[in-house]
Amino acid sequence: MMYATTPPAPVFGLRREIDRLFEDAFRLGHAGRGEWSPSVDVRETDEELIFAVEIPGIAQKDVEVTTENGVLTVRGQRLEDLKEGEEARYHLAERTYGTFVRRFQLPQGVDSEKILADVADGMLHVRVHKAALPLPKQVPITAAADAHKHIPVAIEAGKSRPQTAAKATANGNSTKSAR
Repeated sequence: MMYATTPPAPVFGLRREIDRLFEDAFRLGHAGRGEWSPSVDVRETDEELIFAVEIPGIAQKDVEVTTENGVLTVRGQRLEDLKEGEEARYHLAERTYGTFVRRFQLPQGVDSEKILADVADGMLHVRVHKAALPLPKQVPITAAADAHKHIPVAIEAGKSRPQTAAKATANGNSTKSAR
């Protein structure tokens, strides 16, 4: 018995087949087992980054989410359930099995201590909360005559406080002699 899929457009079908051949040739892992990569959507809200990872048919115990040095890693394994016996044999097997690893560089300003992950209906959702960023601070601008008020001066015992340029000129001293 032959199973056929809908034939793709000639040009795009050829391109897809060439891409598939290269992917298959370079993704073989240990002992001929292929690695695969689940599809991921990443979106951002004001409060968090949300990673939605497609993992249908994978048990929760077979998925791991870690973060280290600003990199979020999602790894897991889809176990092969192909079993041929006397009663049945496969005519078509298109699903991919094996291990996968997806890594994402997290941006600055996220709180790596507040990462949550949950799985439902074949989707793993990883929520990375943004850290509270420091609020902008207005720096006061002072006039040059008031600048001495904002400069910390260390006074040693027995020495007088240095005069500012404005006071030295008013007393008839030059700026050099005030220092």
